[in-house]
Formats: sequence, structure tokens, C-alpha cells
Amino acid sequence: MNTNALAAQVSEQGIVQQVIVIPDLGADDGQITDYCNQIGLVGNWLACSYAGAIRGRYPGVGDLYDQATDEFLSPQPITD
Repeated sequence: MNTNALAAQVSEQGIVQQVIVIPDLGADDGQITDYCNQIGLVGNWLACSYAGAIRGRYPGVGDLYDQATDEFLSPQPITD
């Protein structure tokens, strides 16, 4: 039985561009990035999960990835 996993494409600025379903490759971001790049989805890809079990929460498009905490975060509103 094949299982699926989720991967988030993150820009160089740490902004989530998209989240897709991929074959389960474990939590190895290097393998996930290689897989996505090989199927024509070029960029940096990170493992994530619906339940937030990986990197704190399920990322949405426009969310931020914080390398220091290794978590996805919602962008904070700009205040004056």
C-alpha cells in the first residue's frame, strides 16, 4: 500500500508558495526537494502535515517558514 505525504514549497524569503501531496519519502527535506525538482516543481520543499505534527502547524500559502524555530508561522499584520 502506498502512502502519501505533504510538502510545502518555500521561497528564499521563507514564504510558503504552495502545498502539495507527494509519495511518502519520510521527513528528509533533501529527498523531498529532489523528488519535487525531478517532476518539474523547481524550488525548495519542506515536509509538513495537516495535523501540525511536523513544524508546528499546517502551512498555508503566504505563511512564513522560520528556520530558527523550524516552524511555519502565520504572517503578522502590519501595525502603525
